[in-house]
Amino acid sequence: MSRRRAASKRVVLPDPVYQEEMVTKFISCMMKHGKRSAAEKQFYGALETISQKGIQDFPKCESVLDVFRLAIENAKPLLEVKSRRVGGSNYQVPVEVRPERREALAFRWLIDFSRKRPGRSMRERLAAEIADAAHRRGATVKRREDVHKMADANKAFAHYRW
Repeated sequence: MSRRRAASKRVVLPDPVYQEEMVTKFISCMMKHGKRSAAEKQFYGALETISQKGIQDFPKCESVLDVFRLAIENAKPLLEVKSRRVGGSNYQVPVEVRPERREALAFRWLIDFSRKRPGRSMRERLAAEIADAAHRRGATVKRREDVHKMADANKAFAHYRW
């Protein structure tokens, strides 16, 4: 990390289909070996699969993009633990997660757990994981709950926060 100045945030262009910056960031996180078109096909295909199965299953969602936003919102962690060395021993200190990191963790968990899911294509696996996260179930939301439980269990060490 540079000591001279803070790194400037890059300007992210909205995606061509939904005109949404969050979608562009998600596709960039999904991308492997620089193959953006493959990641776009998988993501847009997953949203298409969700829309074919029906949006009426999701309360308060008018579009497929709302389902995606709801899934990300349900996957974002509020707290996490960071290791802190004090007096020769390590403590897991609960800290609040910055908004940018919340979004990045939600993206990463959603992508990782959809890749680990059994299924034929990444399109179907990602659609299933997004749908599960929107319904507050699935591996992504379980990871978030585990992180929150860990932070709650270690709140006795909150005074070591820096």
